[in-house]
Amino acid sequence: MKKSAVVAALGALAQETRLDIFRLLVQRGPEGLAAGEIAERLHLPSATLSFHLAQLKHAGLATARRESRSIIYSADFTTTAALVSYLTENCCRGRPDLCLPSVVRPRHHQPAHGDRASRQRTAGGVN
Repeated sequence: MKKSAVVAALGALAQETRLDIFRLLVQRGPEGLAAGEIAERLHLPSATLSFHLAQLKHAGLATARRESRSIIYSADFTTTAALVSYLTENCCRGRPDLCLPSVVRPRHHQPAHGDRASRQRTAGGVN
């Protein structure tokens, strides 16, 4: 991935609304979402959404396709993978495994009542 493309992608993601849109598209996967559904889920006026989707498309982070009367937007996973690869390529003296998350947990993880480590983290203010 060329440095100019990396800068464009990071610049596009450096705005809160675009980051929210991009994360929603990534969560949805290749199936994507109709523009109206994105606007509804994120409580965005259609003009605002259109502007931000255009920025994501220009940066190569989103694609659009027509299905019947709707335009479906998806994250461009090829570009996303290239961006992550570029950012971790020379990570930690050739140890990109140190840059990547070791465990993916649900965002709203609730510790089990018997989970001692979770209770200690919560009690210590770390959680």
